[in-house]
Amino acid sequence: MVSKSFEFLFDFGGPNSFLAHKVLPELCEETGATVTYVPILLGGLFKITNNQAPMIRYAETPAKRNYEMLEFDRFVQAHAIPFKMNPNFPINSLHLMRGAVAAQHLGCFMPYVEAVMAAMWEEGANMGDPTVVREVLDKAELDGAAVLAKADDAEVKAELVANTEKAAARGAFGVPTFFVGDEMFWGKERLGQVSEALRSQL
Repeated sequence: MVSKSFEFLFDFGGPNSFLAHKVLPELCEETGATVTYVPILLGGLFKITNNQAPMIRYAETPAKRNYEMLEFDRFVQAHAIPFKMNPNFPINSLHLMRGAVAAQHLGCFMPYVEAVMAAMWEEGANMGDPTVVREVLDKAELDGAAVLAKADDAEVKAELVANTEKAAARGAFGVPTFFVGDEMFWGKERLGQVSEALRSQL
């Protein structure tokens, strides 16, 4: 049997990445697929692709912005996700995403992802504050000091840049983005299509 797999490009700063993260375990169980998390920097991706956050792009189109929020709330309710809008939003996620790459190098990636996602979008922590980040990681029984120190390595910084540039080169312009092979799907609303693409894999 051929192993089914897909990629999940994410940034902690985007709440839609969090929502996708919360439903991926169910999708993987249903399809028998494995997911590879790929940390990228959303701000960097926006810059490369000349894109903007919805709150900026639709600032003068309130009906569109309001509908996006309606769909967001519907998704949260449909999947019973414990979501809390972070009062510090928007948060500069640069150091958090470097931390994700650092955690990959240190062998604690998924525990790091779980801790940061929960702190950002369930607990409302100010994850733009390095002191808070370290406290969150330590509470999750991770070595916060080690992760933050590793996040400052030139190698880690370059890897995050490379991930982001590669994402843009493949056609990504926002998060969450999924790749099943070379086929791209953007947005949590496309997870049904991701599932179908995985089911069609031989």
